[in-house]
Amino acid sequence: MSTEKGTKINQLLTTFPGEKVFVSSWLVRRGYSLELQKRYKKSGWLKSIGHGALIRSGDHVTVEDGIRSLQFQLGMTIHPGGKSALSMQGKSHYLEFSRSKLDIFGGTNEKLPSWFLKHDWGLTIRYHSSTFLPPKMGLTTIAAGRQELGVSNLARAMMECLYLAPEKQELMECYELMESLNALNPKQVQPLLEECKSIKVKRLFLYMAEKADHKWMKYLSMNNIDLGSGKRSLVEGGVYNHKYMITLPRALEEHG
Repeated sequence: MSTEKGTKINQLLTTFPGEKVFVSSWLVRRGYSLELQKRYKKSGWLKSIGHGALIRSGDHVTVEDGIRSLQFQLGMTIHPGGKSALSMQGKSHYLEFSRSKLDIFGGTNEKLPSWFLKHDWGLTIRYHSSTFLPPKMGLTTIAAGRQELGVSNLARAMMECLYLAPEKQELMECYELMESLNALNPKQVQPLLEECKSIKVKRLFLYMAEKADHKWMKYLSMNNIDLGSGKRSLVEGGVYNHKYMITLPRALEEHG
């Protein structure tokens, strides 16, 4: 490889030292043509991890590195959410949490690239696309290596858990997670509840927060939260809660 091309790739690695997964289309936009990328692979500077993505030769990459590239390089709102996001922020450590799977959320118009889906990240990816919450609302950042990774904040992550319940997330476990959220910021909770399109999620969130006797509940403006009309049944043979008009598992209603 010529000195000029070697200098060019070094500039890339120096300018973005925390980036580990390089999306091919992003490199093209930065002046690294597909032909140049092929030369970097042939020369051993970079290697492919699937069609459309490259890493430094010899680098070990994690799923967080892959998601970081989706967010930073492609501008996607795909992010770790639900119980995974709660775990990343230390809120599910006392519950059984398996690092063998990761819940990722994104908008209905967002799809995981084939290279991301086909690469072996060492765990199972569960991708959930929805619009029940605005895509950019309720996200925060956590440290991920030398960079930051966008994840759901605690309030949004809790709502994502409830969105998956009861089919993909047990309601009793959701309540145990809610019990740990005694310090939520009502200024973060309020807009999420106002913008949330899922009546089920809003009713369950408020029901569980009230049952857990969280003090931040009193700072919410309930008049601005649309809880819809009509009954919602989440389980067969459960117990009906009149205030929130939902039928819940007897074990949850009688818990505590």
